[in-house]
Amino acid sequence: MPSKLISIGKASKLLGVSIDSLRRWDKAHRLLSVRNGSRGHRYYRQTDIDVFLREIVTLVKQWALAETGITPEQDVYCQTRDIFQARLEKLQSSLQRAVSSSATSLLSAVAGEIGNNSFDHNLGNWPDITGIYFSYDLGNRVIVLADRGQGILATLKRVRPALTNDGDALKVAFTETISGRFPEARGNGLKFVRDVIVENPFTLDFETGNAHLFLKENDKEIIITPAEQHIKGCLAIIRFENLV
Repeated sequence: MPSKLISIGKASKLLGVSIDSLRRWDKAHRLLSVRNGSRGHRYYRQTDIDVFLREIVTLVKQWALAETGITPEQDVYCQTRDIFQARLEKLQSSLQRAVSSSATSLLSAVAGEIGNNSFDHNLGNWPDITGIYFSYDLGNRVIVLADRGQGILATLKRVRPALTNDGDALKVAFTETISGRFPEARGNGLKFVRDVIVENPFTLDFETGNAHLFLKENDKEIIITPAEQHIKGCLAIIRFENLV
């Protein structure tokens, strides 16, 4: 059975990108359209859209793990905090149509905390690419953020010189309230993120350096495991698949 065709407008809404972006992706063969009708309007196969949506996590990991930093596509790149805040508001607006108002606020707050940490603690000291990668797929209920910054260990060593590895630094960031002063706020912000995740039907994969943390609802302990590959900065994958 042939795949259902959907309009470029509907595809734009499903993917959370502009129609102009879809046209650029078509020309670049990143996501091909199907021309239909006498005027050659662009349509998209539903199966192609479904496959593309599942790739959101793969794409952010490829960017975060790349040996050499490459500026991301415009639609997922927040070079400055102002751009990030504008796109965070767009996420919140989109979430309001997909989940409850309370979940919308919490998910936006978690994404905002993680994204703002990247700007707070790398300002003026970005190792290669300035800013963050920020994308989401509401169909598959996932939000992704990443930076190619200094990472949590370098951030916390400023106030905890005794920290020697990524795992210990990650655990401190998610469990200890250090202070309200820069640059210690990273620890406080991620503790807030932890509280939200364990009290709601969300999950969080968070990686920095060689350390990986997975959190889910009702988790009592923080368990750090080795990351499969070294992350130069931070990578966060927020899922809300079990949200009613």
